[in-house]
Amino acid sequence: MKNIEGLLLDAERALYGEASLSVKDCRFEGPADGESALKECRDIVTENCYFDLRYPFWHDDGVRISSTEMTENCRAALWYSSKIAVENTKMHGIKALRECKNVRITDSDIKSPEFGWSTKGLHMENTRAEGEYFLLRGEKLFLKNVTFTGKYSFQYVKGAVIDRCDFNTKDAFWHAENVTVTDSVLKGEYLGWYSKNLTLIRCKIIGTQPLCYCRGLRLVDCEMENTDLAFEKSSVKASVKTHIDSVKNPLRGTVTAPSVGEIIFDAPWAKGKVIVR
Repeated sequence: MKNIEGLLLDAERALYGEASLSVKDCRFEGPADGESALKECRDIVTENCYFDLRYPFWHDDGVRISSTEMTENCRAALWYSSKIAVENTKMHGIKALRECKNVRITDSDIKSPEFGWSTKGLHMENTRAEGEYFLLRGEKLFLKNVTFTGKYSFQYVKGAVIDRCDFNTKDAFWHAENVTVTDSVLKGEYLGWYSKNLTLIRCKIIGTQPLCYCRGLRLVDCEMENTDLAFEKSSVKASVKTHIDSVKNPLRGTVTAPSVGEIIFDAPWAKGKVIVR
């Protein structure tokens, strides 16, 4: 493996097309303001580097990034790439990950609007994230011990397993399909609308009008807080351990809870049942 260490690199396509390359303690910044430093590369390892320029990792195959910082100026850092491992790294540029495959992110900090769009095969663990439209249209996702803050997350995702996470997010999981969330906190308005086969196990759900227009919705031993007008026009099987402020017109299925503040049935198509016990 070729080694590059301690360099300042600011030229256009500074390391374009390299293979089997180790880049350590390098800084991608400077007056030349070049783009696409590591485009079209294969089997690249970067350690303790600083990226302040745009589009560094495009069309790459085999990328390992550790102890590295990508600044706000490092826009669209990883696009159209595969076999990516990111560890202990700051990903702070907009659109930092898009249309990539087989990605693993651990112990990192993400501040990136429009992060992860159309990415397939993402494993994210022990990571903090902020942004809008987080993981839009992502597929085959696994998240564990992830804290996320932002709007419009997980829209149109297909196939996700989420464990022990904490999300403070509006309009999460809209149109999501085949998603299972366990032992997590989901806080925000309008959770899960139009989803299909969304399963929540031992989760805490906080916020107004959750889980409406769903198909194949399942809640197992969940808690609900400040959740009014829940389950409207949803097909649902829900076991809730706490009080629900109100339930409105479930399409079919059952909602079981120890108490419900208001049960609203004012539509002829609402055939679901609310069981208080």
